[in-house]
Amino acid sequence: MKELQAKKSLGQNFLKDENVLNKIANSIDTDNDLIIEIGPGMGALTKKLKNKNSYLIAYEIDERTKEYLLPLEDEKTKIIYKDFLKTDIKEDIKNLNFKYNNIYIIANIPYYITTPIIEHIIDEKIDVKAMSLLVQNEVANRFSAKSKTKDYGAITVYLNNYFDIEKLFVVKNTCFNPVPKVDSAVVKFTRKDTVLEDKEFYKFLNTCFAQKRKTLKNNLKKYDWNRVKTILNKYNILENCRAEELDLEIFKDLYKELGK
Repeated sequence: MKELQAKKSLGQNFLKDENVLNKIANSIDTDNDLIIEIGPGMGALTKKLKNKNSYLIAYEIDERTKEYLLPLEDEKTKIIYKDFLKTDIKEDIKNLNFKYNNIYIIANIPYYITTPIIEHIIDEKIDVKAMSLLVQNEVANRFSAKSKTKDYGAITVYLNNYFDIEKLFVVKNTCFNPVPKVDSAVVKFTRKDTVLEDKEFYKFLNTCFAQKRKTLKNNLKKYDWNRVKTILNKYNILENCRAEELDLEIFKDLYKELGK
């Protein structure tokens, strides 16, 4: 079967390294669960996932892949040709009537829609146990960054509200066809039991990190600084701190204190 030509408009880079494909598939430990794969392409990873004792739903926007993916369908594997960002995931799962224990998500995500895809999963309130996502290495560093580091930002804190995040391994650009300009990395997101379910929290974080080189006080000018100081004092944080010095719990306390 002739190999599909990648579409630049879809951000396609097909992963071809068998060792990496196996490592990604084995990054989740499933048994009678439901795996959701985003962007299966020609089905290289899909074939690995089918070997697991679980159900599988694969979302693909490119209908040219049908000749590769349709032969993989059976009573436990369903290919859905939709834009994942526009799909009602819960409804799709309900319609398939699969009987499973936990939900896992696995994907080789186009660089330009990495964050929107994760936000869609959060917004849909999918009860996902864990996700293994192949993303641009620079983005992986940002997602998994620790406070007081240059990669730490609003998106780091926001995602840490929902998940424990671990960068598993780097994937060299030569493992893809066509070869992208940068390396990628696999990041594992494990869902936390307790989260702050409030979309406005992300907006607040973006305000805190609006100008990273400036102090938190400068970024929170519109708020009552005395109330901010109450929280900073609680954690023995100096007034001239920057947002990158604070961890998730401090931001949550600030958000609650400032009345959203």
